[in-house]
Amino acid sequence: MGFLRWFILLLLLVSAVSFGCFALTGQQRFKRFGLLVLRGTLFGAFIFFGVLVIERLR
Repeated sequence: MGFLRWFILLLLLVSAVSFGCFALTGQQRFKRFGLLVLRGTLFGAFIFFGVLVIERLR
């Protein structure tokens, strides 16, 4: 469980670095990559924490 939490934080950091590169260079590929990673990370995080909440309610 702890590994997945760190992995989610790592992916959010990758997304932030990508947006930082976009801000510095203005290249659209960094923005697209950052949005792709962010969308996938949020989707995975919602599923992960949703499972934790359902498990906790049982």
